[in-house]
Amino acid sequence: MKLVDIFLDPAKVFTAEKDKPTFLLPMAIMVALSVAMILAYYLRVDPDWFQDFSLTMMGQEMTPAEIAQVKQVMPGAKVQGYIGAAGTLIFVPIVYAVFALYYFLAGKIAGAGLSYKHSLSLTTWAAMPTALGALIGTIGALTMAPQTPLHAISFTRIDPLLVQLPFDHDLSTLAKGFDLLGLWAIALGAIGWKAFTRSGWGSAVFVAALPSVLIYGIWLLIALL
Repeated sequence: MKLVDIFLDPAKVFTAEKDKPTFLLPMAIMVALSVAMILAYYLRVDPDWFQDFSLTMMGQEMTPAEIAQVKQVMPGAKVQGYIGAAGTLIFVPIVYAVFALYYFLAGKIAGAGLSYKHSLSLTTWAAMPTALGALIGTIGALTMAPQTPLHAISFTRIDPLLVQLPFDHDLSTLAKGFDLLGLWAIALGAIGWKAFTRSGWGSAVFVAALPSVLIYGIWLLIALL
């Protein structure tokens, strides 16, 4: 079964995908798990605490009157959860489409002749480890204390898995956004690229890692500056 083999024998999956590419199943799983994590968190978090915490994260000095005014117009936790879930239904497919376009163009440059459907297949199946991360986050949300920040349920990210940085630390946002399962996804991307294009390992790893290197490299540079 592909959903098991993508973790245990990914080369087998991508060899099959080369002949008959698919993408709807892994995309649907990622969307469903991401929506589940968002709803599980926002429907369980303490709404009053979350509102105060959100105001604190704004980093602005406000008078009690200003705080009361902001609270009146600020969406509640549940509303934010529904908005986030709806946004995820749109955002995840768009991200996959953009990454698939990258693989499609890389295939053109490399002379591999990948179809866009093959590129979507590679993108969605290689991202299955991050879907696993969303599942772990959902479990974290269902078992968390009500007064828990959202990032604290993402146990596969640098923060909180390896470090716990204060929010005003220069690298806080990067540490809370860097999912270590993304390294696994890069490895799967390299395996898939090699299976689809019959390239060497060097070029396969380069193509699979380049987007992440650029994204997190720019993110790190902005944080340091």
